[in-house]
Amino acid sequence: MNCNLKPDHKILKTFYQEVTDFNSKGYTNEGQTAPFFANILRHCTKSLTNRDFVEQYTFKLANKKSLRFDGALVDAQTQVLIYGIWEAKDLKDDLIKEIDKKFKYGYPQENILFQTPNRLILFQNGVLCFDKDISHSPKNLIDGLEVFFNYTPPAYVEWEIAADRFKDKVADLGQSLVKLIEASLKNNAVFIESFNQFKAICQQSINPNLSNAVMIEMIAQHLLTERLFRNVFNNSDFINKNIIAHEIEKVITALTSKHFSREHFLQGLDRFYIAIESAARTIQDFSTKQTFLNTIYEKFFQGFAIKVADTHGIVYTPQPIVDFMINSVEQLLATEFQLSLSSENVHVLDPFVGTGNFIVHILQKLDHLTLEHKYQQEIHCNELLLLPYYVASMNIEHAYFERTQQYLPFEGICLVDTFETLKAQQKDFFNSENAARVKKQQKTPLFVIIGNPPYNAWQQNENDNNKNKVHQYIDDLIKENYVRPSKATNKNALFDPYVKAFAWATERLKNQENGIVAFVSNNGFIDNLAFDGMRKSLNEQFSSLYILDLGGNVRKNVGVKNVFGIKVGVSINLLIKKPNTQHKIFYAHIGDNLSQQAKLEALVIKENVARIDWQEIAPDAQYNWLTTGLHTEFNDFIAIGSKEGKANKQITENVIFKIYSGGIKTNRDTWAYNFNQAALAENMQATIDFYNHQVFDWSRNLDKDKSVDDFVSYDNKKISWDSTLKNHFSKSKFADFHRENIRLSLYRPFVKNFLYFDRMLNNSVHRFYQIFPISATEKENIVICLAGLGDRKGFGCFISNIIVSIDFAFEKAQCFPLYTYNKDGTNRQENITDWALTAYKKRYRDKSITKLNIFYYVYGLLHVLSYREKYALNLKKSLPHIPFTKDFWKIAKIGEELAETHLNYENAIPYQLRVETKETLNWQVDKMKLSKDKTSLIYNENIILHDIPAQVFDYKLGNRSALEWIIDQYQVKTDTRSGIINDPNQRDNERYIFNLVQKIVTVSLKTVKLVEELANTRF
Repeated sequence: MNCNLKPDHKILKTFYQEVTDFNSKGYTNEGQTAPFFANILRHCTKSLTNRDFVEQYTFKLANKKSLRFDGALVDAQTQVLIYGIWEAKDLKDDLIKEIDKKFKYGYPQENILFQTPNRLILFQNGVLCFDKDISHSPKNLIDGLEVFFNYTPPAYVEWEIAADRFKDKVADLGQSLVKLIEASLKNNAVFIESFNQFKAICQQSINPNLSNAVMIEMIAQHLLTERLFRNVFNNSDFINKNIIAHEIEKVITALTSKHFSREHFLQGLDRFYIAIESAARTIQDFSTKQTFLNTIYEKFFQGFAIKVADTHGIVYTPQPIVDFMINSVEQLLATEFQLSLSSENVHVLDPFVGTGNFIVHILQKLDHLTLEHKYQQEIHCNELLLLPYYVASMNIEHAYFERTQQYLPFEGICLVDTFETLKAQQKDFFNSENAARVKKQQKTPLFVIIGNPPYNAWQQNENDNNKNKVHQYIDDLIKENYVRPSKATNKNALFDPYVKAFAWATERLKNQENGIVAFVSNNGFIDNLAFDGMRKSLNEQFSSLYILDLGGNVRKNVGVKNVFGIKVGVSINLLIKKPNTQHKIFYAHIGDNLSQQAKLEALVIKENVARIDWQEIAPDAQYNWLTTGLHTEFNDFIAIGSKEGKANKQITENVIFKIYSGGIKTNRDTWAYNFNQAALAENMQATIDFYNHQVFDWSRNLDKDKSVDDFVSYDNKKISWDSTLKNHFSKSKFADFHRENIRLSLYRPFVKNFLYFDRMLNNSVHRFYQIFPISATEKENIVICLAGLGDRKGFGCFISNIIVSIDFAFEKAQCFPLYTYNKDGTNRQENITDWALTAYKKRYRDKSITKLNIFYYVYGLLHVLSYREKYALNLKKSLPHIPFTKDFWKIAKIGEELAETHLNYENAIPYQLRVETKETLNWQVDKMKLSKDKTSLIYNENIILHDIPAQVFDYKLGNRSALEWIIDQYQVKTDTRSGIINDPNQRDNERYIFNLVQKIVTVSLKTVKLVEELANTRF
C-alpha cells in the first residue's frame, strides 16, 4: 500500500518540528513525541479499509501475562488479529538492548516497529528488515512505514479473503442445504420420521408455532458449524457430550441415510474453514480467541439466519460493557448486601446468554475456593437459539478449564425460552435432561439476573412472516403493570422483548426480599411517553434504580455514535431490590457527542457503579424521570384533546375538541395510494382478486393444524399482508372492490394522492369514518393535523379538508376536526366542546366568539414559534395544551389566513422564478433536485428554476421545508417489492408540477410572513 505521505506532508512537518523542540529542551522521554508519531500511523491506517490503529493495546499471552503495546495495527472487524505492533522508545535508551529485552519477555516478532525520534527499526518474522536514521530524512521514515504497513501475516492472507466472501458463501450454501432438506422431507422416510420427532420436541419446549422453515434452518446451522466446533474450539467430542447437539445429530444421521455426505457437500467451504482455523491459531489467549470466534458467529449468523437474528435482536455485547456491569454487580452486592458473587447462595442467571460472555467473565471473578461449587450449582443461563447455545456451552466450559485445568461439563445452561419459565407448569423442555435443568432453575431463588435482553419490537413488513413469539403470561403482566397505569395512546412499544425482560425479571424476584437486575438495553423506556407506566412500576418494585444512559439514538439524533452500532439508544440499568428502604432513582448520561470508542473507554475508566457521578432524580406526577425542559404550567392550559374525552362522550370539560383521530394507516401504501386513479384501481383490484383466491383455498384446506402465517402466499408482486388482513383471512372473509372507496387524500404536505379508503384493506382508518365518511363532507369539514406523541421529526401542524395519512409530515399524525358525522355522512355534529366555547367567551368577555373562531385561534397559536420552542419537550410527551393569550382576535385572524393559504395552495399565484430552458420543452418530472446552495431547482434535463428565495426553506413541516416535500414526493417511484410504479405526472395537466413548485414558493413566503406577525405573542 501507499501511505499517502510525501516528505513535505503537514503531518510529517509537525512531527519533525516537535522533535526539534524536544531536542532543544533536552527532553529524553518518549512520551513527548510519541503522540505525533501516532498521528502519522493513524494517517497511514486511513488508507486501509480493513484495519484499525489502536493506541495502548493490551495483548494477552498464553501464560495469562499481558503486554501493553504503544500501538497496534489490527483488523477492523474483530480488533484482535494483529497486523503490526508499534513501540516508542526514549533517546537515552540503548535501542538494541531494549528490543532484546522485549523479545525475551514474549513480544511478537511478526511485524514490530521500534521507534525513537531519530531511528526506526523494523522486525518481520523475527528478522531485522529495516534500520535507518530518520532524524533528518522524512524519506527514510516513509520507506520504513510502507514496509510496516504492507506486511500481512501469512495466516491472515486467506482470512482477509474469507472475511470478505464468507458471508455470501455461507448464505448460498445455507440455501442449498435448505432445498436439500426440503426435498428429503418429501422422499426420505427415515429422515421424515426423525425430523417430525425432533420438531415435536422443539415445538413443545421452545415455541409451539415453530414452522418447518425454522426447523430446517436450525438443522442447516448445525451442519454448517459443526466443523468449526470441532476444530476452532478444539473440542472434537462436543457433539457427543452436549445434550442438545447429541439430539440434533440423530436427525443429521437420518438425513445422511440416503445418499448425502456432509463432507462432500461442504467441500466448497474448505478454504474458508481453513482460513478461520488458521487465523484462530495465531491467538494465544482464550478470551481473545473468544472475541474472535464471537465475531465469526455474528458474521455467520447474519449471513445465513438473518430472520432469526432480526427476530431475537442478536447483538454481541462489547467487552467494556460486560466488565462494567459485572464489576457494578460485585460492588452493589458488597455495599447493599455485604455479599459478593463468590458468596454462598448468590445464584446468578443470564436469561439471554448468547455466546456466554457474561458468564465467562463472572467465572473469572469468582474466588478459587468456591469456583467449583458455584460452577456446578449457582451459575445459570438460558438460550433459545441453537447456534449461540453451542457457542456459549463451549465458551463457559473452556473458561472453567482455563482456571482449573480440569474439564467439567457445564450443567447450568438450558435450551429454553426464558419468557416461558415463569409459570411452573408441567411442560417438557426439549429432552428429559434439559427439562430437568429448567425445572431445577425454576425452583432456584435467584439473587442476580444479568445480561443483554433482545431488543427487537416487531417486523417491519408482514410479508417477511417474521413475527416475535407471543408470550401470553408475560404480556398479561405488561398489560397489568405497564399498560394500565400509562397515559399514552400508542403502547405497542411496551411489548418489545427488552420490556418483556424487565417484566420477567421483576416477576421472577417477586417473592424474594433481595435481588439485583443488571440489563443493558434499549434506553427508550427512560423518557418515551409510552413507558410512563413502566417507569412507575419499576420505581415501585425496586428500592434503587441506577440508569447509565449511553445515548446513541441514531433515529432521533443523526450523527451520534452508538455503543452497539444499532439505531436505538442504549442504557445500562442496575435495579436493586431491598425491603423497607426508600425508593430512589439515580441517573447519569455519557454524552452523545462521544464516539463509540470513547464511550467504551469511559466505562473502562469508571470501572463500576461507584465511580459514576450520579444525579438523584424525582419523577413528576406524570411519571417523567427526566424533567429538565418540561414546563409545569403547560398542564394548566386547556388540552386540545384527551384520551379520556375521546373514549367517553360525556367528558367534555377542560378540553377543546371532543374527538380526534390518527391519520389513515394502510400498512400497504404502495398498493393503497397512487397519484393515478386508474392505476390505483387496477392495483387494488389485482390484490383483492389474489386475496380472494387465497381465502377460497383456505376454506378448502384440510390441514387444520396449519396456521395462517404458514398457509398464505407471501408473493410481494401480488399482495402485502398485515395483521388486520390476516385476521379477516382467518375468518374466511372475502373482500370486495368498490370504486367509490377511491378518495383523495393528503399523503404528505401539499401532496395529494388517491387512496383506497376501506376498513378491511386499510390497517386502521381510526376515526376518519366519522370525519370524512363520504366525499361530500370534504366541502365543509376541515381538520388540524399535528405531530403525535414522541415525534422524532419535531412539532408541526397543518390543515386539510381531505383524509390525512398517518405518516404525514410528522409521524403518528393526529387530526382534530371541526365537525363529525354518522358513517353515511349525515348528522353533522360540532366537535369543539360547548365547555370550550363558554370558557373562551368568559375569558375574553366577548359573546361574539364562535367555535370556528376558536378553531382558527388554535391553528394560529400552534404556529407561534416561541410556543413551539418553549414547550418543545412538553409537546413530545403530550398533545398540545392551548393557553389563553392577550390577543385572541389577532391570533384567530392570522390562523384563518394561514388556514386559507394552506387549504387553497393549488389556487395560489405562482411565484415568478427565473426559468432556464432548452428549445425542446418537456414538463415531465423524473426526479427533481436542488442545487447545493438551494437557490436553483433542476426540474428535469430541460428546465432549471433559479432564484429561489432563502426564506422559502424557513417554512418547515417536520424535518423538511414545504418545497422539499414537493421535491421528495413528486418523483417517479418503483416499489422494489411489488414492482408498482407511482408516477406523479398528470397527462391531462402536464404543467401541474411545474406550476405547483412556484405556488409552494408563494405559500411558503406568505406563511413565513404570517408567522412573523405572531412573534410577539405572550402567553
